[in-house]
Amino acid sequence: MNTGTRETLDRKIQEHLDDILLLGSMVEQAIINSVKALKEQDIEEAQRIYDNDKKINQKRFEIERQTLITVATQQPMARDLRILASILDVSGELERIGDYAKGIAQITLRIGDEPFIKPLIDIPKMADLTSDMLHRALEAFVRADAETAQSIPKGDDEIDDLYNQVYRELLVFMFKDPTTIDQATFLTWVSHNLERAADRVTNICERAIFIATGVLTEISASDDETQSQE
Repeated sequence: MNTGTRETLDRKIQEHLDDILLLGSMVEQAIINSVKALKEQDIEEAQRIYDNDKKINQKRFEIERQTLITVATQQPMARDLRILASILDVSGELERIGDYAKGIAQITLRIGDEPFIKPLIDIPKMADLTSDMLHRALEAFVRADAETAQSIPKGDDEIDDLYNQVYRELLVFMFKDPTTIDQATFLTWVSHNLERAADRVTNICERAIFIATGVLTEISASDDETQSQE
């Protein structure tokens, strides 16, 4: 690969990584805003988040299109291909996290102005932890920082604990008062969406490690083990 081709490829890869950060910012804000709209029962904001999911989808597809053009035209080498393949994968993970935010917004629309059966305390905590994990995971991804990427999923344990706590509390409400079943089910879905979003963040961390090491790994947050994929 001559110098000019190398410089062009490096520039293209950096552009794709910048786009991943932009998409990540859109998704991170969607998660934060969706739970804020839920807590404040802001129907107008929830509708905006729901509608804006189309922009997240469009950005994901544009990243995929441009990345595939780079693969086809720029003669990427082995590490380049790892980066480009990971960009394709991460763009999909981000789009799915955006779907979880859209789902939370949809639940806000369904609950409307109905009084909450319990104060929302743990769900906003889950959203804050998830968005923080996502932000740090994307930074690790663009820097190919395997060490940081390995450490981030530890936060998933705390999110899992909060999810289990929310689930148990809502079950108690449903058993004691059947009239709370619908809203309790909706709030369970919200917490589940946040728990799944955090799992997607772990997948992004695995791709950061892949770029840095060339090894696909499965990170287990609970026991801090990493298993290589043969």
